Amino acid sequence: MASDRVTLTVVDPDGEREVVLSSPNKEVWPEPGITKAELAEYFQLVSGPFLEANGNRPVSLQRFRDGIDSEGFFSKNPPKGTPDYVDAVMVTYNSGRKHPQIVLNRPSAIVWAAQMNTIVFHPWASLAGDPDNPVELRIDLDPQPGTDFADAVPAAHALREVLREAGLEAFVKTSGNRGLHVFAPIVPTHEFLDVRHAVIAAGRELERRMPDQVTTNWWKEERGERVFVDFNQANRDRTMAGAYSPRALPAATVATPVHWDELDADLDPVQFTVRSIPRRLEEVGDPWAGRQDSPGRIDTLLEWWERDKANGLGELPFPPEFPKMPGEPPRVQPSKKVAANWDENGNPIED
Repeated sequence: MASDRVTLTVVDPDGEREVVLSSPNKEVWPEPGITKAELAEYFQLVSGPFLEANGNRPVSLQRFRDGIDSEGFFSKNPPKGTPDYVDAVMVTYNSGRKHPQIVLNRPSAIVWAAQMNTIVFHPWASLAGDPDNPVELRIDLDPQPGTDFADAVPAAHALREVLREAGLEAFVKTSGNRGLHVFAPIVPTHEFLDVRHAVIAAGRELERRMPDQVTTNWWKEERGERVFVDFNQANRDRTMAGAYSPRALPAATVATPVHWDELDADLDPVQFTVRSIPRRLEEVGDPWAGRQDSPGRIDTLLEWWERDKANGLGELPFPPEFPKMPGEPPRVQPSKKVAANWDENGNPIED
């Protein structure tokens, strides 16, 4: 009978470490039969590009005690008993609250996360050395009902051109589900709210060029059958699945960096899985290698933001857990809004 606990030897840059893996034969993804041991092996095989994309950043771990069919939960603080090879950094959340957040800097730390039943990794857009200022602009292209991955592809290409006009070079990855994530490296000179405004400016420009295919409408009832530019993913402590992170979906898909020309080759994001990515890296390499070598600036996008604001296009709604923000419109879906119940600043009028 197989042991319910094994010790893995993981090669880190500063030497080998032993990481205990309990329940190695537990099926994390029942449909393809991928076990916890296979997941730990995956992380060792992809640790180089995984850490280049997600390391040295605050990261939230999305954990599932009994595989993808169990209820997931998030770990942000290092849990009790976290080994000393797993780092942490103090971060500030949108509420003003501060606490340490996990940072992954070596392969053994990723394998430890697998031992903790982590499936999805959600890195911040900033580095641990300066968590308040993002090093990348992130735009989530989210196909709405009636659209699919194929609809996100032309939107991504058009967004790439928008960003180039603003002086930024874009990189793309699959979300591991139906959408695409477009990233643009930036110098860390602006805090999250400024970067959010830059994303909104880019999204609005894309929407102008593709009004029938793309929307920046926050309220679902107004989006229609279009691809939604999820600008709120640019907020502090709002994250998306990192590059080479598995997803908690039946096929064990992985959020995968791709070359731009791959999008036009009938690319199917379901082909990128925990089992296929190691071979892909051997054959294709990492499309995001050296991504942060030449970061751009968001100055032009912020000029577009100010231009749009002067033309009456101001702030957009924040997620419900955020404090009320200056200039934000009412947080009520349009079909339920009664104008007399809200003041000019978007605050509810008390009876």
